[in-house]
Amino acid sequence: MQKVIEFKHVSYKYPFEEDYAIKDIDLSFYEEEVVAIIGSNGAGKTTLIKHMNGLLKPTTGDVFVEGINTKKATVAELSKKVGIVFQNSDYQLFAQTVYDEIAFALRNFGYNEAEIKERVKKMMDYFSISQYEKSSPILLSGGEKKRVTLASVLVYDPKVLILDEPTIGLDFNQKKNLKHFISRLKEERKTIVIVTHDLDFVSDISTRIIVMNRGQVMAQGDPKDILYEEDLLKEANLMPPSIVKLAKGLGLNDRILSFEEMLQKIDNLLLRNV
Repeated sequence: MQKVIEFKHVSYKYPFEEDYAIKDIDLSFYEEEVVAIIGSNGAGKTTLIKHMNGLLKPTTGDVFVEGINTKKATVAELSKKVGIVFQNSDYQLFAQTVYDEIAFALRNFGYNEAEIKERVKKMMDYFSISQYEKSSPILLSGGEKKRVTLASVLVYDPKVLILDEPTIGLDFNQKKNLKHFISRLKEERKTIVIVTHDLDFVSDISTRIIVMNRGQVMAQGDPKDILYEEDLLKEANLMPPSIVKLAKGLGLNDRILSFEEMLQKIDNLLLRNV
């Protein structure tokens, strides 16, 4: 797989702060990955992702996006490659209409109006928000706002999409739709990075999990290895996902991460005992 983002011994300290927010980070992110970054508040997750599109520059070390050192590129240049949808949609919405919200980045990047119209229409259809084209995005529901912010980033087709706490404010069906959407992006060779406390959401869609604590990477690896390490999660002040608790409670030895897999396992056990 092709490497798209690389951290080399990256540390960052905010002005007037004594401690480093992240310390000596060595990480790589690859094409077609769905990477979940998990950790408690203050673990350094948001600081880390802000380095991926140049919103922050390393105090020491280097970050490379498709081979470009972020210290030598502007946020506008890097944003074409790395799109971030932050936790609170209200902080990203400012235009008078949904159409203008989605079109904003394209206009900044110099696209002509014909292509803007085509791309915006495609995104509104994709996220089923065409009926809100002339509405104020601020007046939409939480789930609708989330779809508008996603559309406003994906409209310019970045290589990497970063979702910061994407499930906050979403109900069960909206989370299910978001999972489906992430799977489709992975098929399109995108790299998806999800920053979250919601381990139930990422347990069965992530291809790799990174655990952060106190500004450092505690562990990273296959979700089946990470999410079944109770001591590791406890040290990071995290609770195991519900599926892990249930599997352990039922005495299932397989490291199951989806309810579909669990039902299949139970069916097989029942058939053996018939």
